[in-house]
Amino acid sequence: MIDSVDLPIIAPHLPVYAHPGDAGADLVATEPVRLEPGQRALVGTGVRIALPEGYAAFIVPRSGLAAQHGITIVNAPGTVDAGYRGEIKVALLNTDAAEAFDIAPGDRIAQMIIMPVTRARFVPVDELPGSDRGEGGFGSTGYQSGAHS
Repeated sequence: MIDSVDLPIIAPHLPVYAHPGDAGADLVATEPVRLEPGQRALVGTGVRIALPEGYAAFIVPRSGLAAQHGITIVNAPGTVDAGYRGEIKVALLNTDAAEAFDIAPGDRIAQMIIMPVTRARFVPVDELPGSDRGEGGFGSTGYQSGAHS
């Protein structure tokens, strides 16, 4: 069974999970926006929520918009903290080099994922414990291109 949390909300259109078991609920635009190639815009959703302490909402791109039109979120994932009560707006970016993209009110523009979060206690130390990975960073686990010789 999937855990759920009651979430007080004010919204012209309630976020909707497209399928049972989906992690993200769709957010829709409340205003028309035209994104020219390379342009970004802050798009309103009309959604205001009251997250309980210990939770955060993460605003992520919709995979279909990204794959088909190059529309993504500049600060993905956008983080909504439990204390925030303002409108959730989405910083959309058109990564397509040639085509503009039009957004109409009611269009699905992002997904919202509600998750429990843990606060860290930062404990200063002189040395970190070792690990198998060590200091290996970007690309340290290798890259396979899929090409075979």
